[in-house]
Amino acid sequence: MQELSALPIPLLVWYAEHARTLPWRSAPTPYGVWVSEIMLQQTRVAAVLDYYRRFLIALPTVSDLAECPEEKLMKLWQGLGYYSRARNLQRGAQQIMELHGGVFPSQYDDIRALSGVGDYTAGAVGSIAFGIPVPAVDGNVLRVVARITGDEGDITKPPMKKKVTEALAEIIPIMQAGDFNQALMELGATVCLPNGAPLCERCPAVAFCVAKRTDKTGIIPVKTPKKPRRVEERTVLFLFHRGKVALRQRAKKGLLAGLWEYPNELLDGDDLSSWDIVPTEERRGAVGKHIFTHIEWRMIARVIFVDNPHLPDGWVWADRSEVEERYSIPSAFAPFAHLVEEHLL
Repeated sequence: MQELSALPIPLLVWYAEHARTLPWRSAPTPYGVWVSEIMLQQTRVAAVLDYYRRFLIALPTVSDLAECPEEKLMKLWQGLGYYSRARNLQRGAQQIMELHGGVFPSQYDDIRALSGVGDYTAGAVGSIAFGIPVPAVDGNVLRVVARITGDEGDITKPPMKKKVTEALAEIIPIMQAGDFNQALMELGATVCLPNGAPLCERCPAVAFCVAKRTDKTGIIPVKTPKKPRRVEERTVLFLFHRGKVALRQRAKKGLLAGLWEYPNELLDGDDLSSWDIVPTEERRGAVGKHIFTHIEWRMIARVIFVDNPHLPDGWVWADRSEVEERYSIPSAFAPFAHLVEEHLL
């Protein structure tokens, strides 16, 4: 990977000129950088910006996050997805309070030991917040390095990540570690794009990029194909009683753990009588789809009105303010927001 030795200077010059203005870059604090890196896991920058702003307003310190009620935390995270990240973030804040006196740890190993923090996040937070010269290797960085060096190793495999991390550790500028890591991420996010569509004419590494020189940007990086998603056909029940809608809380473990949802079942499992619900009126609903990492929900809505307020154990009736402010409802049900909006008081 000798091509990488030529990378630091042109990359840092390019970053100084082209870095996006982002709130966690403008006035970086260890806590703010950490929150941003957790939010950015598997999520686009554009989707994170408003969440980051609201989160830092509501929970401006490690102590605030550590003590936040779960219901409030989940509501702040609602729609951002991968909700285990929020729970890990809070557990990490509690660790900081218990083990570090509420002061964000400044040593790499201590950052790495926080709940939900892996090698990449520890490298990113450590380098950006404390200047620790440790690489932060994510998918963007793997793609950039694979193309520059022409490496056709599978970037989804641990040996390739280990090789890239070791190579970057040899060239990371000791005095500009945070900028270097952010520059690599930025390059992958804005120029060295995936799916064979890099903007090579804008790249500071174009003069020594092996993939560009050998016309292999459409081949590199090499990735193992993902397994097909499992498709689930589901019926979603929108039960209304006097301007309120029925919600139930999901199990504490598994997909969308602990969040509130509109009752739903696999398509052949929507017998209302099993829940002791007697409809007085039913209207045709809508159809919707939501894609998770490994599952795709294809949903059919049933809009049902009931006179009897009785609900199964663990279900609640929620009015408009409670849906908007209290209960965290996954974005999987966003295709049906208009149905709820229409009937709530």
